[in-house]
Amino acid sequence: MRKPPEEWEECKLIDIIELRYGKGLIGQDRKNGNIPVYGSNGIIGYHNKYLVKGPGIIIGRKGSVGEIKYSPLDFFPIDTTYYVSPKKEIDIKYMYYFLLTLCLDEMNSHSAVPGLNRSNVHSLNIIIPPLPEQRKIADILETADEAIEKTDVIIEKYRRIQQGLMQDLLTKGIDEKGQIRNEDTHKFKDSPLGRIPEEWEVVRLQEAVIRSFSGGTPNRENPEFFNGTIKWLKSGEISTKYIYNTEEKITLKGFKLSGSKYITKDSVVIALYGATAGQTGIVKEKMTMNQAVLALACNKTKTHYEYLYYHLRFRVPKILAQLQGSGQPNLNKEIVDNSLIPLPPLLEQHRIASILSQIDEVIEKEERYKEKLERIKQGLMQDLLTGKVRVNHLIEEF
Repeated sequence: MRKPPEEWEECKLIDIIELRYGKGLIGQDRKNGNIPVYGSNGIIGYHNKYLVKGPGIIIGRKGSVGEIKYSPLDFFPIDTTYYVSPKKEIDIKYMYYFLLTLCLDEMNSHSAVPGLNRSNVHSLNIIIPPLPEQRKIADILETADEAIEKTDVIIEKYRRIQQGLMQDLLTKGIDEKGQIRNEDTHKFKDSPLGRIPEEWEVVRLQEAVIRSFSGGTPNRENPEFFNGTIKWLKSGEISTKYIYNTEEKITLKGFKLSGSKYITKDSVVIALYGATAGQTGIVKEKMTMNQAVLALACNKTKTHYEYLYYHLRFRVPKILAQLQGSGQPNLNKEIVDNSLIPLPPLLEQHRIASILSQIDEVIEKEERYKEKLERIKQGLMQDLLTGKVRVNHLIEEF
């Protein structure tokens, strides 16, 4: 084990802070106000009085055990939480970052009612730097957090822009001059989907594709069917626009006996049921899939595959919302095949897909940048909160 810096104090956590119980405050007893009320997983409402003067730290005691939240404001932690009470002068933001490294969510007690045992937390051995160094470390990590939050704001902004454009482009279209159509300047007509540009037609989705088909699953009890070379897509993997690879690969024998079929490049796939029902993607490599995935091979003379992808992204949530029944609504081949799709001329489909793709590229770029920032922050926490890298040298570089 690495020796801590000389100036750092080795002690028990209880020597520095105490975890105190929150107080019961049911919804009907909360008065209108701006004081955040914290449960074990974050803010659950507001009240007109605080229990703890902010800033402060809230830790999940029951429910989301070990979940850690920071409140810059006065707050009211309820009885499923602990709040941090310092026993000596500390930087509270530093303590928030430090507690995140302790993996308190893994300290679930083994009693009949799971929860976080504060005695176990109090007894943890820790090392802590002097107050000036705590403040510098907190400043650096807070700067990283601010950069991540700013990137989140940018991502959300572009998602809203894209959602608005999808509404316009997939219902009104865009003419050859790059102008979104409207009824004051262009001719529209009635259709089963409402008013659409005169140049468009409405067809059932099965008329816009060459074929639609689902896959199958080889018998998992037969080891000869898995760990092969054929990419095999599951519905839970449809989470990005482009799909290049799969978590599992099956053998040729498993493929032949599964009832599955190959999906060709640039086919659109949609998750039919499960937690990802309605998620849509575009296959960029030859692969096969299980029965919870529906593949759509586009008729290239009639339908642009990226236009179909964006249409499904826009339309399927509405279809799912209309489905009746309890639990998670599911799709099936018949529902998808018989759904109506507005079809602009092929060149216009390309223009629509191109505009929406450009925004997707910006969002993906920002998401990659956010992931990079999060990796940097994790590295900083590992280095600075253990004393591996001293803050005095790092602060100028940062």
